[in-house]
Amino acid sequence: MKIGIVLSKPPGYSETFFYSKIKGLKENGINVSLYCQTNKNDFTLCPVIKAPKLSRNPMLQLLYFIKEFFLLLPHFPAVIRYIKLEHKEGTGILQIFKSIYLNAHLLKAKLDWLHFGFATMALGSETVAKAINAKMAVSFRGFDINVYPVKHPNCYQRLWKYVDKVHSISQYLLDKAKGMGLSENTSYAIITPAVQLDKLSVSKSIKTANEHIKIVTIARLTWIKGLDVAIAAMDKLRNKGLKFTYYIIGEGNQNYTERYKFMVYELGLKEEIVFCGKLPHQDTLEHLSTANIYVQPSLNEGFCNAVLEAQAMGKLTIASNVGGLPENIVNGKTGWLFDDHKPELLAGKIEMVLALQTEEKQLISQNAQKRVSEEFNIEKQRKEFLKFYS
Repeated sequence: MKIGIVLSKPPGYSETFFYSKIKGLKENGINVSLYCQTNKNDFTLCPVIKAPKLSRNPMLQLLYFIKEFFLLLPHFPAVIRYIKLEHKEGTGILQIFKSIYLNAHLLKAKLDWLHFGFATMALGSETVAKAINAKMAVSFRGFDINVYPVKHPNCYQRLWKYVDKVHSISQYLLDKAKGMGLSENTSYAIITPAVQLDKLSVSKSIKTANEHIKIVTIARLTWIKGLDVAIAAMDKLRNKGLKFTYYIIGEGNQNYTERYKFMVYELGLKEEIVFCGKLPHQDTLEHLSTANIYVQPSLNEGFCNAVLEAQAMGKLTIASNVGGLPENIVNGKTGWLFDDHKPELLAGKIEMVLALQTEEKQLISQNAQKRVSEEFNIEKQRKEFLKFYS
């Protein structure tokens, strides 16, 4: 079996979702290729086929066009099928030729499955799989379903017509996609992110409420991560006399970064809140390993790898009750959920957790580690992907 996976760039070693998937498929004798815009990571786990070049120099771009169309000549039947499919969809002739160039690396492929790693990656390439006589798969992640369609309504209507099977990281995202027009009859599989357990350190002690507490959030600095809710909650905790340091790990849009930092300044929380910026994955895990509480205050999430890793490390984890997070945390058993995006509810939940008896905290910590180990391990994920393509 030959599978082509479409991503913007090859995964880094720390991006275990794609890396472990590719490794698992290869170990089971499946031929895997990546189709990407770039290969700056010098990825060597499988072949990487780069998309045609784009240049602002008109003469250079013309040469690229000519070269690519000559390379497509041996694949003329696939190109003709593509033109017919696009014409049927009402695409103009100029746009068709532009799309042929942009999709040239895919139109040359000989595959059984063409799998777009993100739904947004399939936009503009919806008919390619059918043109090359391959089945088309697409993966749903939080940005694909929660964010992009907000600015681009009905963006997936053509995709729904051509996709053969969908992979979603949560039931929540699958249900939301169906609300956007995905057919109930479309074949699907829910395969969650997984944790590479041997790379994580595990908590051995639980601090009490009268000690200085370390709270951590790992998130992009964007509106959907709800960091303003967490910052306001920290203000309430500080005013109640709690001694803590809140570390926010991640980077984002400059406007949101400045907004959150100004909020911290206005509330007088510069001693309590630390913006760490983007850190290497190993440094992030080291930060997490010394945390007492992990907080995910998001306004929405497809699933959230960071919450999974926090539970795997036995951290007392608190998250907002939205999106795929209720599938990630078993409320009151492996962590806690809070409602309504209200700072006072998050602050109250943190106080409640800190006030628990050590034995109760230890039980939650152990429950979280056990569930992640049993249900979200790499080996289980690999088996599920093998079944996905069978």
